[in-house]
Amino acid sequence: MDSAVPRWTARRLAVVAVAALTALAGLAVAPAAQASPAAQYANPLANQRADPHIFKHTDGYYYFTATVPEYDRIVLRRATTIQGLATAAESVIWRKHSSGDMGAHIWAPEIHFVNGKWYVYFAAGRADDVWRIRPYVLENASANPLTGTWTERGRVNVPWDTFSLDMSTFVVNGVRYLTWAQAEPGIATNSNLYLARMGANPWTITGAVARLTVPTLAWETRGYKVAEGPTAIQRNGRVFLTYSASATDANYCLGMLTASASADLLNPASWTKSADPVFATNAATGQYGPGHNSFTVSEDGQSDVLVYHDRNYRDISGDPLNDPNRRTRVQKVYWNADGTPNLGIPVADGATPVRLKSFNYPDRFVRHWDYRARVEANPTPLADSQFRVVTGLSGSGTVSLESTNFPGYYLRHRNYEFWVERADGTAAFRADASFFRRAGLADGSAVSFEAQNFPGRYLRHNGTTVNLTTTPDAVARADATFILE
Repeated sequence: MDSAVPRWTARRLAVVAVAALTALAGLAVAPAAQASPAAQYANPLANQRADPHIFKHTDGYYYFTATVPEYDRIVLRRATTIQGLATAAESVIWRKHSSGDMGAHIWAPEIHFVNGKWYVYFAAGRADDVWRIRPYVLENASANPLTGTWTERGRVNVPWDTFSLDMSTFVVNGVRYLTWAQAEPGIATNSNLYLARMGANPWTITGAVARLTVPTLAWETRGYKVAEGPTAIQRNGRVFLTYSASATDANYCLGMLTASASADLLNPASWTKSADPVFATNAATGQYGPGHNSFTVSEDGQSDVLVYHDRNYRDISGDPLNDPNRRTRVQKVYWNADGTPNLGIPVADGATPVRLKSFNYPDRFVRHWDYRARVEANPTPLADSQFRVVTGLSGSGTVSLESTNFPGYYLRHRNYEFWVERADGTAAFRADASFFRRAGLADGSAVSFEAQNFPGRYLRHNGTTVNLTTTPDAVARADATFILE
């Protein structure tokens, strides 16, 4: 609900001028740009599963592993869809030792396919010293990692015999790296982030070790000084390394390091740290302490998907590590015009949201601004342009569009203008906020929204505003057509 009248006025005049010239010239509307289709899921994906890692393999399956609240085993499930992981059978592929190393605190497994074999990286303490956490690796040569034998390949040769965990791996320009979190002697933090090249096998590092970041900012040091859970995503010639910071309660959040893919990634100066968290607690949506994420891709391969855990309550009794209710969740990653990822906010439980992308102005989206619906390029914050398509408040086969960052608020028409307002329980509001989802008036593969209580009138952008109008010509039909992404 931002307010910036001068900036908005300038944009509005520019958009109106373009629309007017197009209409006067009788020109065909601009074709829709290639969209990244909607990737919709239902959250939470899995209850009591923390530190989630989902890996999409070339065999068409998604593989999912996570920390279990008992901290005593490693579990694995697979499905051909991300949502299918919610109900997929879960197998125990390994259990903690009864004594010695790998005997306690089995944490944060990640599954990767490297050089034709499956590997699971995980952290574990000793049975007689549960906080002596170190990184370990399992190997499986079977095509299906739910079968075959998992062989213990031992501990990774990180540089110090200190608290270390959360190992992950990624490839940039043909070079495979290992990244992890560790307590370094002489630095008064719980853990920092490190990077090194993988050695001759997936359970060794080789060469120089780079310390990428130390938690020093306020949002990295709430409760504890923590940087952990690094994981990489690459796009637009850059490498983005997200990581988790602060205590594992509602303070937990994600930060991000960014480097050029062509830079020396083992030079800490190649990386830039985000000044603020890129993903954090959101009381409005009821999501607390989001973190320890991974990334996967949608079923069609066209969207990146954020995988993470959080809780649906703020207050925790006792040590957060003893609270079992971190849940695995997923939601689509969007990309800013400058090529950086935009994780938005942790969305409310239930269906994940979409954005309504203009068909004829494909750089613009429906968003709310001071509760008024508008269309705008590069809307900030992202959540202003995200809506959940839910069962219509009026029923009868309709849908309603619920605001993502203001749950309980819906896109509704009033005096033929569109606003985002809180549902007041009246029949009039329910009718004004209910629509029939139709095939796009200008393109059947897109969508249009026809008012339930005003047949023949559609949600339509006109210049920069969004109104309820008829669609008497090609321009109007294009204005009333949207691509869900």
